[in-house]
Amino acid sequence: MTELKGHLVLPERIVPGHVTFTEQIQAVTPDNATIPDRYILPGFIDSHVHGGNGADTMDGVQAIHTLARFHARHGTTTILPTTITSPWADVLGALAAIAEVRGTTIPDGPNIHGAHLEGPFVSPHKLGAQPPYALTPTPERVAEVLAFDCVRVVTLAPELPHAQEAMQLFAQAGVRVSLGHTLAGYEETEQAICRICSAGGVTGATHLFNAMAGIESRKPGPATALMCSDAYAELIFDTHHVHPATFRLAQRVMPERLLFVTDAMRAAGLPDGPSLLGGQQVMVEHGAVRLPGGNLAGSVLTLDTALRNAVQAGLPLHQAAVLLTRNPARYLGLHDRGTLHAGKRADFVVMDNALTVQEVWVAGQRIA
Repeated sequence: MTELKGHLVLPERIVPGHVTFTEQIQAVTPDNATIPDRYILPGFIDSHVHGGNGADTMDGVQAIHTLARFHARHGTTTILPTTITSPWADVLGALAAIAEVRGTTIPDGPNIHGAHLEGPFVSPHKLGAQPPYALTPTPERVAEVLAFDCVRVVTLAPELPHAQEAMQLFAQAGVRVSLGHTLAGYEETEQAICRICSAGGVTGATHLFNAMAGIESRKPGPATALMCSDAYAELIFDTHHVHPATFRLAQRVMPERLLFVTDAMRAAGLPDGPSLLGGQQVMVEHGAVRLPGGNLAGSVLTLDTALRNAVQAGLPLHQAAVLLTRNPARYLGLHDRGTLHAGKRADFVVMDNALTVQEVWVAGQRIA
């Protein structure tokens, strides 16, 4: 039995105490006795991450190990390696690699829950930084994807041909359907949410506010439909993709449905300079990744930085923490993690007063 002492970051409050655990949490005990001046949080969950430390999901098994270990050092204990729009054979190859890694133990790494298929079922007119290999989600392609039994989230533009049937097929298979990289407006997005719900599915939004129309007075756009529904929504809070005020608006509207993701690319953790994203040249400078034309292209964010950004934006720590822990766990249906409660996985992040990661524990094991 192992014990950690500190300030326990719970969804509603922060209290001094200790947590005892093996692979699972055995007890969470408030304790006013003298305790170390540090915070104990549930492990972070990243449902949208392409790469890190020079590695990319599209590069195969060893690259997935490398990026996973990098993000684990920043507090991520559950991760969904994420594809990028590419030739179909390359997408299937990446899914095969994720399927191979899923369920295995990566030394000093996080739990690989499965894949986020971001592309190729996106609008060719809202690619963002996605390469130009968009495809329609035909029933045959959906069947090929589901055959790997590893996709847990799929990004889908609801206006594409075959999208209506694809949403239903993915939802019935338990895959979270994340609307994004889309030209859809308010009405079409609302209809898609209803279709996913009627199929028993869970709706998400891929990087809310990015690669979709904005909110205007007479054109509410997809973000309004998503925020006013029961949908969950990713948000990249590196302060480049979304302004802090816009983040606070989303957090106030959907505090239990907003979740942070990194959308990190291979350059995360490396010095500024040129890099590659989906075979395209990009430049990393001052924490922002841009295509030659100046458009944002992925991020070099880690979830511990996103947490610090949220606190800097004025959110109390316990409210910020749910965006990386409880909310993504609920979105993904991971009822065995996301909060500090007895019976949950012993996934922890220990941080100091500056919210710098000091220790990371995955299923009761401390990683290097």
